[in-house]
Amino acid sequence: MQGLEVTVLLGFTILAGALFAPRLRVALPLVLVVLGLLLGFVPALRAVQLPPETTLLLFLPVMLFWESLTTSLRAIRRDFRYILPMSTLLVVASAFGVAGIGLLFGLPWETALILGAAVAPPDATAVAALGRLLPRRMFMKLKAESLTNDGTALVLYAIGMSLAVGRHVTPLSVTWTVLVSYVGGIAAGVAVAALGYLLLRSIASTIVINTTLLLIPFVAFLLAELIGASGVLAVVVAGVIIAYVSPRVTTAPSRRQAESAWPFGVFLLNGSLFVLIGLEVQYVVHQTSVGAIGRLVLVTLAVWVVLLIVRYLFQLLSAPFQRHPGPRPPRGVRARSRVLTTIAGMRGAVSLAIALSVPAGTVAGGALDGRDEVVFVTAGVILLSLLVQGTMLPAIVRWARIPADQAEVEEYELAERSISGAALAVLDELAVEHGVSDEVRDRIRFEGYQALEYANARTFAREQALVDAEVDALDKLLGEPDPLAAAGGTDGIGGTGEDGVDTVDATGTAPPRRTIIEGATLQMIAASEDVDLMQRSPLIRHEEFTRLKLALLDRKREVLLGLRRSGTVDDLVVRRISARLDLEQLRLQGLEDFD
Repeated sequence: MQGLEVTVLLGFTILAGALFAPRLRVALPLVLVVLGLLLGFVPALRAVQLPPETTLLLFLPVMLFWESLTTSLRAIRRDFRYILPMSTLLVVASAFGVAGIGLLFGLPWETALILGAAVAPPDATAVAALGRLLPRRMFMKLKAESLTNDGTALVLYAIGMSLAVGRHVTPLSVTWTVLVSYVGGIAAGVAVAALGYLLLRSIASTIVINTTLLLIPFVAFLLAELIGASGVLAVVVAGVIIAYVSPRVTTAPSRRQAESAWPFGVFLLNGSLFVLIGLEVQYVVHQTSVGAIGRLVLVTLAVWVVLLIVRYLFQLLSAPFQRHPGPRPPRGVRARSRVLTTIAGMRGAVSLAIALSVPAGTVAGGALDGRDEVVFVTAGVILLSLLVQGTMLPAIVRWARIPADQAEVEEYELAERSISGAALAVLDELAVEHGVSDEVRDRIRFEGYQALEYANARTFAREQALVDAEVDALDKLLGEPDPLAAAGGTDGIGGTGEDGVDTVDATGTAPPRRTIIEGATLQMIAASEDVDLMQRSPLIRHEEFTRLKLALLDRKREVLLGLRRSGTVDDLVVRRISARLDLEQLRLQGLEDFD
């Protein structure tokens, strides 16, 4: 098929999946994988291949960079003692566990290790697409693990390839490979992020800023590949750094444009990738002889089960070495959490790219056998993890009964109240500095107090709702109905219903409503001869209002970033509030002022 035909087909498939997934109440990636499998029954479509370099160089940099931009740096620092072993030691343990299964089923040792390297790392894009049902902190830990474990898998793949072609592998060479991959990847990411920071500081054009952001992941990946390091790790490091410095070196319009364009682009790439995975599975199955399919299916099932067992046991054995800030959760909650994170560790694009990267036939003077087996088993494990684990995940989340985490909500409310209070505290000073009249200043002060009162009331209402929920749960536990709820009816006639509509009184007539001011009345006031045209111009008042509001927004951003620096609020909370402040700034200034 031609490239244009494939593009149109992928577009229609993603559109169909987006339409059917909500009606079927199934996650969109699962629907897209199934649609890809169905398309694979058409012989012409099975010929559509997914080159590994396309996955590594086109799909992954963009998707990993966006996931890095939306990852909490504070969460990574806080849970680093969990993330580091899960992204290194667990990958090694999983790879060798899978290699053992491959040996039992007759695969050569080198091929079995390559298979282990391919299926060992959970995939960040699969986790991001299917893992949002998880509790917030668990989701961020799993996401950070998935972003950083690909480097370990690629090192193991390089070692397996060296063994497969007969190269001499020593502990020193393995250590050197690991150091180059990790240290080089981190260095490349830091260097590209630093250059991006310097460039972003010197430009103000929305288009140029976002073009620079788009180039950063590709440049980081390319630089890491040139020095033999991990391109995936370089993209992740660059993304985390850019996410942290972005509020100071980008503009409100550029951030709003990026917030719209990046999710849409990642959605299309992600959807295309899941469809292509389904097509690839069909291709591999049809390329495999009928006699070998039965054995490979058994290998696939065994590998999938081993990955789940190794992940659960590793978490169980490493639990005593993990630091738990705050009160330690009950034993039952910890056990259910381990089951939940085990099911949530799904494989995806990186695994398939590694498997497809295995060359066929002879390479570098050595014979390389078993590529078809590696691709078949890897594709099967991806399919099982997406369709089985992804389908089970909502039920497992309900079963786990992880206590609700209110930390993000509380931090959001704290930040909102803090920045509003800080803005009101400097209102008089800013009004004098910007030459704003008392009338405009008092109007903004009134709006500020209203917003602050609303924030306080919202916090109180949420806390009261939690208390009420606990009381209701206790009442149900004791089997005693709430006497206040039982006596809470009314015997009055008339009033206002729950939907705000006036009810009918005993006489059968509705209470009188307020008179609505007609548009003609407003027009009459605007054209009234009583208006003093010599008073201070509304244009001047609007100018003063805009100047003071923009100064207050700058003050709010400073306080917000200060809360982030001190660790009081999370990066994602800062991102949410910054988006609201950006929208308010655009409403005041308009997009045309930034062109």
